[in-house]
Amino acid sequence: QAALEITARYCRSEMEQYGRCVAASPASWQRDCHRLRLSMSRCAAAHPIVQQIRRDCAEPFAAFEQCLKENQASVMNCSDHVNAFLLCADQV
Repeated sequence: QAALEITARYCRSEMEQYGRCVAASPASWQRDCHRLRLSMSRCAAAHPIVQQIRRDCAEPFAAFEQCLKENQASVMNCSDHVNAFLLCADQV
């Protein structure tokens, strides 16, 4: 949750744009919103705590992203992956 809070605090605009894009494109969000995801990632990567979370929690985050790729039409199937990543991030 720490990474999400920091991203929301410092990159609110990018995060909101990405969220709106994903919500508007349930079947093709990964392709349609790629540029916005990169923009949000670049913004968040500028903050040291986010960099540390990305290093320390790379494995659960990669599993979450893989789950999203495999469940594009039903992203709710990835809630366990999200929880694993957030648990890791909270420990950083």
